Amino acid sequence: MNVKIRRAEPSDAKAIKDIYECPNAYSGTLQLPFPSNALWEQRLANTPDNFYLYVALVDNETVGHIGFEVSRNVRRRHVGSFGMAVKDGVQGHGVGSVLLSTVIDLADNWLNLKRIELTVFSDNDRAVGLYKKHGFEIEGESKAFAFRNGEYVDAYHMARVLA
Repeated sequence: MNVKIRRAEPSDAKAIKDIYECPNAYSGTLQLPFPSNALWEQRLANTPDNFYLYVALVDNETVGHIGFEVSRNVRRRHVGSFGMAVKDGVQGHGVGSVLLSTVIDLADNWLNLKRIELTVFSDNDRAVGLYKKHGFEIEGESKAFAFRNGEYVDAYHMARVLA
C-alpha cells in the first residue's frame, strides 16, 4: 500500500472526522462516537504551536491521522506524546507504521526529543504490537483507565526513550 503523509490542514476536518467515526477508531482512542465536523474544524483551526498534526493518504483518500504534542512543561520539554487512528478498512496494512515513523523522525531528528510516550488500551493487541515494533516498551498499567462501551478498560503506558 502506497501511503503518503502530509501535514493536516483545516480543510481536512471532514476526512479526519470520518476516520474517528469508524468503530475501531473511537473504541481504540478516547474519542466519542459520532464526532462532529465542527469539533474537528475547531481543532484544526486552533492548533497550538506545540502540536503537529499529520494525515495519511492512500490513493488521495485520507485514511489515517496522528497528533503529536511536545510538552510545554519546562521540565518535560524533552517529551512528546501522540494519539492516532486509522480507518477500519485499512488497518493492518502499514498506515499506522508510516504515521508513527513520521513522528519518530520528527522527534529524533528535528525536535531533539529524548522520550516519546503514549497510552493504549491493554486489549488493543494490534496497536501494542505496532508500538513494540517501533521500540516502545510497556512501563506500567492503569486499571479501569477509561469507560468504553459500557465497561471500564485497562491501559498500558508505553514509551520509547533514546539512550
